[in-house]
Amino acid sequence: MALCALSGCKYENSTISTDSLLDFVDPLIGTGGHGHTFPGAAYPFGMVQLSPDTGLEGWDWCSGYHYSDSSIIGFSHTHLSGTGRSDLMDVMLMPTTGDLKLNPGSKDKPDEGYRSRFSHDEESASPGYYKVRLKDYDIMAELTVSLRCGFHRYTFPESKSSHIILDLSHHFATDSVLFTSINKIDSCTIIGERRTKGWGEPGEKYWSEQQLFFALKVSRAFDLSIVSDRRFIQEKQASGKNIKAVLDFETSLNEMVLVKVGISAVSTENALQNLSEEIPHWDFNKTLSETQSVWEKELSKIKVEAPNKNKTIFYTALYHSLLAPYLYKDVNEEYLGFDKQIHIAKGFNNYTVLSLWDTFRAENPLLTLIAPDKVNDLIQSMLAQYNQYGLLPVWPLWSSETNCMIGYHAVPVIVDAYFKGIRNYDVEKAYQAMKTSAMQDNFGVKELKQYGYIPYDVYNKSVSTALEYCYDDWCIAQMAKDLGKIDDYNYFMKRSSSYKTYFDEEYKLMNGFSSKGSFRRPFDPFFSSYGECDWVEGNSWQYSFFVPHDVKGLINLYGGSEEFANALDTLFSMPMGMSGHDVPIDITGLIGQYAHGNEPSHHVAYLYNYAGQPHKAQQRLHEIMSTLYTNQPDGLCGNEDCGQMSAWYVFSAMGFYPVNPAEGIYILGKPMLENAEITIGNKLFKVKTVGWSDENIYVQSVKLNGKVYNKLFITHADMVDGGILEFTMSSVPGNFKNAVLPPSMSETLNE
Repeated sequence: MALCALSGCKYENSTISTDSLLDFVDPLIGTGGHGHTFPGAAYPFGMVQLSPDTGLEGWDWCSGYHYSDSSIIGFSHTHLSGTGRSDLMDVMLMPTTGDLKLNPGSKDKPDEGYRSRFSHDEESASPGYYKVRLKDYDIMAELTVSLRCGFHRYTFPESKSSHIILDLSHHFATDSVLFTSINKIDSCTIIGERRTKGWGEPGEKYWSEQQLFFALKVSRAFDLSIVSDRRFIQEKQASGKNIKAVLDFETSLNEMVLVKVGISAVSTENALQNLSEEIPHWDFNKTLSETQSVWEKELSKIKVEAPNKNKTIFYTALYHSLLAPYLYKDVNEEYLGFDKQIHIAKGFNNYTVLSLWDTFRAENPLLTLIAPDKVNDLIQSMLAQYNQYGLLPVWPLWSSETNCMIGYHAVPVIVDAYFKGIRNYDVEKAYQAMKTSAMQDNFGVKELKQYGYIPYDVYNKSVSTALEYCYDDWCIAQMAKDLGKIDDYNYFMKRSSSYKTYFDEEYKLMNGFSSKGSFRRPFDPFFSSYGECDWVEGNSWQYSFFVPHDVKGLINLYGGSEEFANALDTLFSMPMGMSGHDVPIDITGLIGQYAHGNEPSHHVAYLYNYAGQPHKAQQRLHEIMSTLYTNQPDGLCGNEDCGQMSAWYVFSAMGFYPVNPAEGIYILGKPMLENAEITIGNKLFKVKTVGWSDENIYVQSVKLNGKVYNKLFITHADMVDGGILEFTMSSVPGNFKNAVLPPSMSETLNE
């Protein structure tokens, strides 16, 4: 059977044409290095991510797969995309032949388990499709999905001992599996349940168990063997912590065995209903074609012209931006809430996996352009969590809140949507939910209310936490003002200015400030640690420029635009080393002390525009896009983080970026594409690049709708009205001496 290469692949029985945008998506990008992506079959924002698992060894296996591996354990139905923590990987199947092996074995000794060696030369991936030959068994495995279901097609050799192993105890930590069950209900169907401890935080009121029910149907009858704690039992059903099932049958040469799996967080009945309504047939190609069509429609919302390499990087980034958040409701609209009760999502699609500390920066703003209907659903999902849990989401995973990372960054997502006219939700409830999160007594907010800042000797990770809160509070203030809540506006504006407390004049950097009114001494701006530290996944150099709501005020602290630009120069040119005995491994993609592999740095190159030196932004942006994004498996310099790393590239490659995501403007950069066309509602917004080349990295001039444009930013309103933004490029910097700089909070206050 002919096999295809990794990118631009054409696969057997495919409906992909030569001009399909799917040809420019390579899901294997990000599966190497520290990208933490998975290569398997997924549906845009779908509930199932059906993908191969190669190992569970550590941090670089958070998605279950790493490109450096040469053997596959099996194919499980749920995965996280690019996260820095591992979870899910539910309901794993592995087709085998020959002598039965019940454990996965090790990479060093694959023969001792059911895992199989494979070659990347016999592996291909595309949106909605994955294919690999399992060398040890000569089985061709193909995967596709619908919204809530996985579809497997296994082509077997001739064998009297063919098997499909269903492993429900597959997980990063074996003690995380709490309960599993299997029940054969007819000759071709198994239903069951799996409960795991999960990543979510435990609590007295809201336990963090994740529960998943499944329904599995096979295209032919099978004999079932159940293994409980390594012991075969002669039953059609079983339950326990370590349950496996073995489906046995004989196969002829090239016989295809199809397996469909529906999942639900509510019940096996719902899993069966999801399966019967979404994939009622046994036509693998039909499901594949339908899923490909949805991907083509989603990817076509942005059409670009560029050299094939840049085009592949761009569309793979757009693909990754459309994976999360994940749908979290069944076809009958039921879902499991944060109060562990069954709820009905009437009038909206409920979503989970909101990596908000990452995604509020670019991923969520991107959705306001190309998927505003999803934004309404996301906010209604956030308000559902508020009703059930008492607070807005921080990092929800299925029906548990992980409270991972810092900030209450549901706030900028809501405020951004509100000011862009996306309001299909209860606005007053949304405002009250934001205020409740901002006035709680946990996560350093109590200290913020008490002192007016967060002292480092009272609360760990104080400066990073406080700077993130300053931005969120500015967002709340803007919505309060628009709703006529002037007292709230004044209160939250004051809190948003407390970033100035941490600016250490001696070092011209942010620093910890004590409850006694003094800066941390001695002070090491390179220090970062998982333990006691003023920073979260960063150091002072990386966090000192996080004041997106008041860049002008930050510039004033540095002493003016020239001094501020010099500080940015220093950031990019400093030695890359960190100090600290346990430096966070997330700090990657370094250019000096700029760390593109982690989110606090993502807006920094654009800050040169606020200092009136856009040519330096263009130079750094070209360096970041051309060196830290490639079309190889290690083509992401850090965790993909549920779309943020990729959404940054989608925006930046088109020539602009939302430095302040809730302000309704995009700061101009430099395009990496010859042309781009964004469908925004029923309008088209086009980006045209004159004189584009790898050498012409500087913008000479800008036009908007044919007229000379003298601003270093463009508004969201200008974009949704449609039009053409034209960049003229050159190998030497342009003259923007008299350009209008981006607005900032301090300027507004001084009007």
